[in-house]
Amino acid sequence: MGVRVTVAGVGIHPFGRHEGVTNTDMGVHAVRAALAEAGDPPFQAAFCGTAYGGVASGHKVLGAIGRTGMPIVDVEAGCASGGAALQLAAGAIRAGQYDCVLVFGVEKMPKGIIRSSFFEPWREEAGLAATPAYFALRAQRLLREHGLTKQDLADVVVKNRRHGVHNPDAMFRKEVTAEEVLASRVVCEPLHLWMLCSPNEGAAAVVLRRAEGRSGDAVTLAAARLRSHLPGSVLGEATPLSGIDDTDIAPPSTLAARDAYEEAGIGPDDVDVVECQDTDAARELLAYAELGLCAPGDQRRVLAGRPHTINPSGGLLSKGEPLGASALGQVVELVRQLRGTAGARQVESARVGLAHTVGRGANACCVVLTR
Repeated sequence: MGVRVTVAGVGIHPFGRHEGVTNTDMGVHAVRAALAEAGDPPFQAAFCGTAYGGVASGHKVLGAIGRTGMPIVDVEAGCASGGAALQLAAGAIRAGQYDCVLVFGVEKMPKGIIRSSFFEPWREEAGLAATPAYFALRAQRLLREHGLTKQDLADVVVKNRRHGVHNPDAMFRKEVTAEEVLASRVVCEPLHLWMLCSPNEGAAAVVLRRAEGRSGDAVTLAAARLRSHLPGSVLGEATPLSGIDDTDIAPPSTLAARDAYEEAGIGPDDVDVVECQDTDAARELLAYAELGLCAPGDQRRVLAGRPHTINPSGGLLSKGEPLGASALGQVVELVRQLRGTAGARQVESARVGLAHTVGRGANACCVVLTR
């Protein structure tokens, strides 16, 4: 049996818009909370996920609390940055390099549509980047090929906003109706404004530790796997509309999920609770099939909560998305679910959790947590 990696502590700074609060401030808040929960251990390395934080974001956070001297590595993989950092940290522990590692993510997103130097300016100007125009093309195809409707998109928003009411760390904490969602202005058909998540600000942190002997009921990090896209998909988020074919080309989410299931020794039917990417409502429905939770066209069953509970945190549609903190925010939620400390949003008898993020379309990360 390989080395068991457990979660010793988690912490989060609420997601939202925080005027006058810096990336460093939010990171300190989340890191201190995670370290306190873990008993303030002497961690030997730190990995910081961020996309827009700038040079040495991790150093700034740990410098502010006087916890430097060890390796501090910033990791960028778009929305999957925190998941990528988690994979590196867990791998270092399993390799015997460290016994305790701190992983955290920070982000203060610019307002408006997410911009990325990953795409050439002409591609962004033409809508051939990870923009609402591209998301809408993907959504149109999803509805056509999977037999879904705009009502299903609205139902995703209704579900996630209902869950978000009970999450004190979410940006939006008010229930909405499908009629209200469909009455919000059309951004790009079939996506309405309320079907798109809000880029925002926040931080999250996780302390990982090598398990010593029997670690009781501790939450185990059973897998953390990052995969990149395969070339050729005409609607691949990495290079939208630049492919020539996408028949039988597995998306990075599917590649990462297969790897994570194999590493954890489980299958999708074993998962009780899922935190998955809902950058827009269609992205969540697409994820159900990509993660093996259902067959294409069977999304309504999963949307109804059978057999998995999806995004009990409220998802990005309630929380908003600070890129570097996004994946670790999912992990914080799943750890609390598996511990049974999620309060009013608790999923009954949750023992296996799956977190899923898609970063810039060129990366996808899946994390499996068990108890």
